[in-house]
Amino acid sequence: MKVIVEILLMGLAMMIGAFLVPGVTVSGYGSAILAAVLVAIANATIGLILRIFTFPLNFLTLGLVSFIISVLMILLVDSWMKDFNTSGFLSATILALVVMVVKVILDAAFGVDKS
Repeated sequence: MKVIVEILLMGLAMMIGAFLVPGVTVSGYGSAILAAVLVAIANATIGLILRIFTFPLNFLTLGLVSFIISVLMILLVDSWMKDFNTSGFLSATILALVVMVVKVILDAAFGVDKS
């Protein structure tokens, strides 16, 4: 049940982010959920491998490389989907920041426990 709530909240965060960030379009809530799931899968697989290889650089930049890898995963999902579009690296970066903030707010509002 917790996984379903997390997926729905992430889809909502992606939809709100697409509404707020210029240059990002999502055709509907279903596409936002699918984009959120694909970003999570890409981060868990390809992103993990990239984070392992870039660990020393990530350590030196205090985690900035991890954030850039997350933005690259958003761009990767953008290339996979027709219903989810970003206009470039800057809009994907702003989307990642907005989705992160909205997700924290939604988790606090709905009482989602991370443990």
